[in-house]
Amino acid sequence: MSRATRRSALALLGAGLLARPAWAQGGAQGRTIVDSANRRISLPARVSRVFVAGPPASVLMYVLAPDLMVGWIRLPTPAEKEFLTAPARDLPETGRLTGRGDTVSLERLVAAKPDLVVDFGSVTETYVSLANRVQEQTGIPYVLIDGTFAATPASLKLAADIVGRSARGAELASYAEKTFVMVDEVLARVPTAKRPKVYLARGPEGLETGGRGSINSEIIERVGAVNVAEGLGGRGNTANASLEQIIAWQPNAIVTLDGAFFAGVKSKPGWSQVRAVAENKVYLAPSLPWGWIDAPPSINRLIGLRWLLKTFYPTETAIDLRTDTRLFYALFYGAKLEDSQLDRLLGGAAAR
Repeated sequence: MSRATRRSALALLGAGLLARPAWAQGGAQGRTIVDSANRRISLPARVSRVFVAGPPASVLMYVLAPDLMVGWIRLPTPAEKEFLTAPARDLPETGRLTGRGDTVSLERLVAAKPDLVVDFGSVTETYVSLANRVQEQTGIPYVLIDGTFAATPASLKLAADIVGRSARGAELASYAEKTFVMVDEVLARVPTAKRPKVYLARGPEGLETGGRGSINSEIIERVGAVNVAEGLGGRGNTANASLEQIIAWQPNAIVTLDGAFFAGVKSKPGWSQVRAVAENKVYLAPSLPWGWIDAPPSINRLIGLRWLLKTFYPTETAIDLRTDTRLFYALFYGAKLEDSQLDRLLGGAAAR
């Protein structure tokens, strides 16, 4: 939390403005849940307004209960709105409480009158401390949901139970479980020696990446590929690599999130020395309404896992990407895709 946020919280405390909600003062029967950080949280009997703390939580709440969202951490772009449903796509911007560039003061949080704050991602002590402080200073319950990829089915169920959408959570968790089983079945047929060495290229220069174990790159590791950026910036972090390092790693596939890098990589000085570039194995991940690999690392990665499986192991999997994409967008986003939309989403063939 920024200094300005802490100062505003103290000012509100002094003015008596951060009073506990009526239900927490005995005005209504509540309930107690245990979040992913093993914190016991008192909630109202019925949650009707949810404030999302960061980008991954935005996706989580949209797929589970868009009607409960107070707003977006930033307004969706017109290109993103095309794949989102009304009225959620037109919700106001609330700002973010967590991650890079937190923009929400506690006054603004209280003014939104949420029953609950939800964060989806890391549940380390840093995030526990933030959640505890905000909850103590505002009286608004703040739950942490584990955002690691392996925890996706359990996290969907937990978040759904918390907001009163258990059946929806079970349905989406079943999809996640089946996807993970599919990946494991394919990997059982692919010897380790035949699995690709992959570099995740972020940003227009392609030099930002996720180190092995990072929440940003764990999807690549989950699909059995070897993330070449081991130890870069410390395990689990994103950091900048040098072109010399990438040449030394010699990935035989590059996955990028950035259209500008994808379009220009062949003409960038030095990149022709990277095997993946020379062999036309640079792949642009779809990115609407959210990235399929990252940006943010949330539920949107489930369709990305199927895309990577088909990209890396085309003869070992029977995935029909057009059919799978239609099903995912309908089930998770409520969007019925036209053929032209599918063409645009799946247009990131290898760079040439």
